[in-house]
Amino acid sequence: MNPTTLTHHEIRFKLKSSADYGQASFAGIVSLALALLFLLNAYRFEDGTFRPVALAAFVAYLLFGGLQLVVWGLVRRDLIRTGAVSRTTRRLGFALLPSLLTGNVFVAAAAFQLIKREKTAAYTLAAYTLLTTLLVFAVSALNLFKPYVANGFLTGMFLLIVSAAIQLIALLTIAAYGSRAVLPRWMSVTALLLIATAVSGNLFALFLGLLLLARLRNQATSSSGSRLGEVIERLSRSSTSMLGLLFILFLLTLSITSYLTFDYGMAVENDYGNILQSASLAHPFGTDNFGRDLFSRIVFGARISLAVGLASTLIPLVVGGLLGAISGYYGRHTDNVIMRALDILYAIPGILLAIAIIAAFGASTVNLILALSVGAIPTYARTMRANVLLVSTLEYVQAARAFGTGDMKILFKHILPNSFAPMIVKSTLTIGTAVISTSSLSYLGLGVEPHIPEWGNILKLGSAYLETHAFTAVYPGLAIILLVLSFNFLGDGLRDALDPKLD
Repeated sequence: MNPTTLTHHEIRFKLKSSADYGQASFAGIVSLALALLFLLNAYRFEDGTFRPVALAAFVAYLLFGGLQLVVWGLVRRDLIRTGAVSRTTRRLGFALLPSLLTGNVFVAAAAFQLIKREKTAAYTLAAYTLLTTLLVFAVSALNLFKPYVANGFLTGMFLLIVSAAIQLIALLTIAAYGSRAVLPRWMSVTALLLIATAVSGNLFALFLGLLLLARLRNQATSSSGSRLGEVIERLSRSSTSMLGLLFILFLLTLSITSYLTFDYGMAVENDYGNILQSASLAHPFGTDNFGRDLFSRIVFGARISLAVGLASTLIPLVVGGLLGAISGYYGRHTDNVIMRALDILYAIPGILLAIAIIAAFGASTVNLILALSVGAIPTYARTMRANVLLVSTLEYVQAARAFGTGDMKILFKHILPNSFAPMIVKSTLTIGTAVISTSSLSYLGLGVEPHIPEWGNILKLGSAYLETHAFTAVYPGLAIILLVLSFNFLGDGLRDALDPKLD
């Protein structure tokens, strides 16, 4: 089709509806922005010289970012001319794959998506599963430049290599079979091995294993696709949501594998001979005012931020969800008692309630989780109550009542499963708030104990050196921002993926 025959609206619709175009543009722009940041970090303003490592990162990100923008232009041209990306342009994805060696997950993710024309949910998951493991392996390998490594370093790296091999086999097999209905039976063994590798925290592997088992079961029974596959299929259309989930699971996997690959002493033991050192291979993020490795402290700090964020969201999700479900289903006096009690709790600002609880019981990780959980219960209860009130009026619930089904069975079998999707979306959006609250309380000295590496504690110490050694505060601040943004992006993607109106 001649491009002159297309209206501006038609061209815009074609480009907007193409996942390849959107991900290519996003990856190229972000890569060039990161290249600029590396350049600013590479230049030493005090003596006018450049840091070799940061300068090399700038060149690498600039190269792949520029190449990604070229591919972006070719994708745009193909879509306007023919409505589909040509095979020649897709082959350029192989030239972008080496970007993974530089840690550029944006271009690497876009390359994996560009190579495959028919992208199934299994292929997308397999690509992100392998990306996560390779990223964790690369970051863990930086410990080789330190004076010494952890006792379990070799064991941890070996397990990561085995996991990557299993995931690569799964990716190549899925890419070879594509969307064909029949997978080889031995893929069930691969699926089980993938689920086993999820012990490292790489939940992409868990979802992929379950998806493959469901597909193999559907082959045997000739049934339709699974609900998990449908949700992943919709979620994978959003590159920002998948990249957000990639960063979250990368941190989760790194936090778990760091028990073997990172030495905790680097993060907590003082080294007065290396106070406030700038970035180097031995100390990628430099050192703090006690000579402790800032990179290791941020890695170990991710454990606290993720654990507190997830736990302080899971507790109100369960407690508030049950209270809201009971209140919405039974109504009348039960509803009045539960909701009025929660209104009293809701009237107290969450951060003030958390400060009061910690001041009364002391600063500790457990008290921090409880303090953040209590204040969030009313919002989850209100959300679940509204969902239950809506679902209770639907025909299948009325039919269950007519057949004499008990209240508990109706509530837990028919109402709650169909009311939980908005709660999942809300939980992903509020985890980011919990992470900020955790860091804020730690910054004020009311979070975890001061000697424990936690992003708020690290930021508090670094804020005293903003004028002279800004990196001590910039890196933990960026970690907090990226994690919160990742949860927000994931929440937006889940909201669209779980919305039945978008079918």
